[in-house]
Amino acid sequence: MYMDKFIVSARKYRPQNFNTVIGQSHITTTLKNAINHNQLAHAFLFCGPRGVGKTTCARILAKTINCENRTEDGEACNSCNSCTSFDNGISLNIHELDAASNNSVDDIRNLTEQVRFAPQAGKYKVYIVDEVHMLSSSAFNAFLKTLEEPPSYAIFILATTEKHKILPTILSRCQIFDFKRITTNDTVEHLEEIAVKEHITAEKAALHVIAQKSEGCMRDALSMLDKIVSFTNGTLTYTNTLEHLNILDEDYFFQLLGLMQNQQLADAMLLYDEINQKGFEGDTLLEGFSEFLRNLLVSKDPKSVVLLEVADTFRTKYLEFAGTLDTGWVIAALNLLNESVIQYKQAKNKKLHVELLLIKLTYLHQAIQLSIEENGLQKKKITAKASPVAFRAIPSMKAMVWKEPAHQQTVLQPARLEIETEPEKVYQHIPVVPIIETLSPDKLESKKSTLSKIREQMNEKKQNQAGAKPLSLPNLQDAWEAYINQLIARKNPSAVTNFKDVRLTLIDEHSFLICAETHMQQKFIEAERAHLVAHLQKFFNDKLIKYQFAAVTESNADTPKEKTRNSREQFQLISEKFPMVKELKERLKLNLDF
Repeated sequence: MYMDKFIVSARKYRPQNFNTVIGQSHITTTLKNAINHNQLAHAFLFCGPRGVGKTTCARILAKTINCENRTEDGEACNSCNSCTSFDNGISLNIHELDAASNNSVDDIRNLTEQVRFAPQAGKYKVYIVDEVHMLSSSAFNAFLKTLEEPPSYAIFILATTEKHKILPTILSRCQIFDFKRITTNDTVEHLEEIAVKEHITAEKAALHVIAQKSEGCMRDALSMLDKIVSFTNGTLTYTNTLEHLNILDEDYFFQLLGLMQNQQLADAMLLYDEINQKGFEGDTLLEGFSEFLRNLLVSKDPKSVVLLEVADTFRTKYLEFAGTLDTGWVIAALNLLNESVIQYKQAKNKKLHVELLLIKLTYLHQAIQLSIEENGLQKKKITAKASPVAFRAIPSMKAMVWKEPAHQQTVLQPARLEIETEPEKVYQHIPVVPIIETLSPDKLESKKSTLSKIREQMNEKKQNQAGAKPLSLPNLQDAWEAYINQLIARKNPSAVTNFKDVRLTLIDEHSFLICAETHMQQKFIEAERAHLVAHLQKFFNDKLIKYQFAAVTESNADTPKEKTRNSREQFQLISEKFPMVKELKERLKLNLDF
């Protein structure tokens, strides 16, 4: 069995002295030196991410400074009355306040009233305020004076995860210690020690996955360890750890990347479908693949290999695979992945969204290349070299040469257009030597018939233009009245009224001017533009007919607007019209509030 009386590992293995604190040596060393040299500040502020040891270090500090028999290196003895009472939770010299649930002014006043009483045993009374950023502004202000000038026996230790929310006046009164995230290696070593003590069989790769998932939070890592131990009955393997934490195996990413490099789109899509069938959402794949490519990128340079935080069993595989990849491709792929992760939540068809990304990554080599220039990395399209393409065109009349009496024709045809593609420019070369084509009598007759048709169309167009009505003011008035009749037939009385109230003026033989009185009138006419232009072109038989609007001058533009008066001006106006009002004010000695 794992444990007879189960206590979560985060509580059971909570550090009891500074030497057992994981990953915060820069803080524990400073605190021990301050204790040994009797240079303790009256107020401390411990800030940093969750689960890295802020409250633990505050309790250790409170226990150590009251210890009756401290060791030579500044640690608590854990055997004296003070240490024993602290470990049993009955010490009267240590007071903890959770500011998340006790954040009012009254709670702080109760705390400051307790500060007045000296400790009955021991040298210091320690007040630990956890999540201090949750205090209200009034509570902070009530705490300021006590925090600045506490009694010699009082020490305040404030802990927070959000230092930016604390008032600057509080920060200036505290000695600040910044806790850092616990590294993956430190977390793995601590988990290995606990596994040995609890007789748990655990693969190092599995512990490494737990450490990565905890993201530097030791409390989260220990909670995951407890869950997986219960799930696996005390045997942790890499596979069952991935399954329990819902993490994709890195082998999937290696396989997916290989398919992309070989441009095997169908296999890549099938692999994604297999991952999806196992219950992994698209964002899990996108985020995991982004981290995977990031690890490959740092593996390409020996200087950045230290940033590769993976299990030792995968480190060699990363280094080997990174050597086969192009740096430009990895950077471009990371850029696409970042955009896809941002857009994933907004996508309606999330599976299609991921599949489109897989298509882009599979053919990324053909889509872009990275070129290093003076201004840095730049994307540039790859244009395939174009092969010569022949174009056929209708020969012009000047290109025809008639030969008599052979009834044959020699025509200069357009030459072939050859395009050569270079990295920066595209040049077009047209050979000077023409291609000579000899036409037979049948082809010549066909050419003549085509030419005759073109001539007939041109003549017909000229005849139509010749039958056009001239744009004169009487004709324009007739056309305008005809369109008003159409509006009446369409039962549009508002438009009819506005069309009747305009003045028309000729500009030239193809255009005229509409003089509207108001902007509203102009809008009604403009709403009929499509029908009106078609009517006018048909009436005058002229496709070039058009109109313009004259600038609208509102009739009431020069009318002075009524001025808005304030209260004082209104009273003066009333007083001028009714003098008794002013006299009443003076007799009653009224002070009017204007």
